[in-house]
Amino acid sequence: LPPVIHVAGTNGKGSTQAMLRAGIEGVGLRAHAYTSPHLVRFHERIRLAGKLISEAALTDVLDECEAANGGESITYFEITTCAALLAFARTPAEFTLMEVGLGGRLDATNVVDPALCVITPISMDHQSYLGETLAEIAFEKAGILKPGVPCVVGRQADEALEVIERQASKVGAPLLIHGQHWHVTTEHGRLVFQDEDGLLDLPLPKLLGHHQVDNAGMVLMALRHLGLGEGAYELALLNAEWPARMQRLRRGPLVEAAPGAELWLDGGHNPAAGETLARTLAELPPKPLWLICGMLNTKDPVGYLHPMAHLAQGLRAVSIDGVSATLTAAETAVAARRAGLEAEQAHSVLDAVQEVARLEPGARILICGSLYLAGTVLAENG
Repeated sequence: LPPVIHVAGTNGKGSTQAMLRAGIEGVGLRAHAYTSPHLVRFHERIRLAGKLISEAALTDVLDECEAANGGESITYFEITTCAALLAFARTPAEFTLMEVGLGGRLDATNVVDPALCVITPISMDHQSYLGETLAEIAFEKAGILKPGVPCVVGRQADEALEVIERQASKVGAPLLIHGQHWHVTTEHGRLVFQDEDGLLDLPLPKLLGHHQVDNAGMVLMALRHLGLGEGAYELALLNAEWPARMQRLRRGPLVEAAPGAELWLDGGHNPAAGETLARTLAELPPKPLWLICGMLNTKDPVGYLHPMAHLAQGLRAVSIDGVSATLTAAETAVAARRAGLEAEQAHSVLDAVQEVARLEPGARILICGSLYLAGTVLAENG
């Protein structure tokens, strides 16, 4: 494989990887990228030297992996990870960006021997798999640490950072920690990054939200460590694209259904994502806010929605078509009321958008709660 940058964490993995890829490609280098889940098509998960894998190439590597597996037990994520690694190994590139699927220690991606690791902010999510405390979850995420391999560590709660530092000491992994080895902030509408090599004054990230400033800090520290040069820094911030992360919808049937409204889409789905969304929404120009929400039954809808309750006029709850683990619209509506929101059910996202447009023609409408819902919306909206 080309040198691997292995990215773990709870929130921000995809955005961080997108900025890393934009910086690498911005200086003329090639990067493979592996991410999950996909939004509309599976091919989004495997990017070969900058381009989504073709149908023919995907079929070939999956068939080869199936044959090699010889009918043994294997999970969906394991065999698709094998296929991605095989495709990456056969396609020339300068870097491989690997996003952890779940946790880190036991994740299928953790077979790689990375050149650099990144651990984004850790919060409560997937407790049934990773543990019921932040420390237990951090232990699983820190499982990507390798002897002698540097790791860029994003902003962490003290409880999580203590675990990461303990595991790094145990395996001999040098850390580059937010607030210790590097700092990032905003001043006068600019991003300011500082580490031992000096200060960078850069534009704010194209990706919206204050949390993207922290993500950008991890990216800048990683690019500094990789020695890609100053040309990569600004391009990483300005060229990154990552759908369903505070994405403004500007065309399609949903936009046409509410001509005077602002439509936004976000796939965040845990309490930390709810807090981040609330902060981002509060920073936008004032406008009546309505939420359209669908979530999985493995998530914490009350914890997710509570931070946004004081900002929103109301919520319309939907189920997620084609997803067996969806909460029903009724269940999401009940959770929203417990979180402090006025909530009703809607038959579909389109129906919800049309209803809000009638109630509040100039509203800001955020469709949120699940990457699965976001993928459905993107597919149906063209």
